[in-house]
Amino acid sequence: MQIEGVVSDRGSKYAVSGGAVLDRAGVEAFLRALKRKKKYAKATHNTWAVLLPDGPLKNDDGEGGAGQVILQMLERDGLHGHVVVVTRWYGGKHLGGDRFRHVATCVRTYLEALGR
Repeated sequence: MQIEGVVSDRGSKYAVSGGAVLDRAGVEAFLRALKRKKKYAKATHNTWAVLLPDGPLKNDDGEGGAGQVILQMLERDGLHGHVVVVTRWYGGKHLGGDRFRHVATCVRTYLEALGR
């Protein structure tokens, strides 16, 4: 599932994507499929997290701390075996701490779309 246009702030745009995965290879396959779309391949950041049976995985993709925000929200919700990717296209102005609020908004939007 992909939800675009979740947040727009000072030129930066955010989207959220996700899907069921069984393991690290599934995460990598999901990310490859997402980045086959030129728009996502050219994004500034594709930050993600997932809770797997052998432990949590996350990646900030240059957006320091954003993967941890996603991971904490997945843990709080109890969503296992489902990778969530927050994509940001940088708009030219630094957002400071607001970027974490936007990541959280994206994850909340995604969880709500799943009916959680």
